[in-house]
Amino acid sequence: MKVSDILRVKGNTLFTVTPNQPLAEAVAVMAEHDIGSLVVMEHGDLVGMLTFREVIQAVVRNQGSIGAMTVRGVMDDHPLTCTPGTEMDEVRRMMLERHARYMPVMSARTLMGVISFYDVAKAVVDSQDFENRMLKAYIRDWPAEAGSDEAASRT
Repeated sequence: MKVSDILRVKGNTLFTVTPNQPLAEAVAVMAEHDIGSLVVMEHGDLVGMLTFREVIQAVVRNQGSIGAMTVRGVMDDHPLTCTPGTEMDEVRRMMLERHARYMPVMSARTLMGVISFYDVAKAVVDSQDFENRMLKAYIRDWPAEAGSDEAASRT
């Protein structure tokens, strides 16, 4: 399974902010849309990622206030990224190593979407469920072996 499979199911709604936007505006967008991350774009390029983790850390550093902070002062300016062709096993490994909950998906310099750790976990569970259903159907339709009636009557 590849990242493109998740994006196909997930859809293509993206929420972005610019680095110079007030952090309060970005947090309002996150709350309004019930999302945990925003991609930070500047002049059409990915320059960072803002997640609830960076927001909480910034609020704590600022004694509980967002104040006049901007997205640039809080964002992760070296976010982990992947491509639509990245295999799911590689994405899981990358996310676990960096403790990343969100990952922008890039095709060259074009933002294709964002996948979350939830999206990855759901894809794995769905894939396992499908495989389990296929195995159960296969077992249920298992062809009887020749002579199995005779062997069963002898026992």
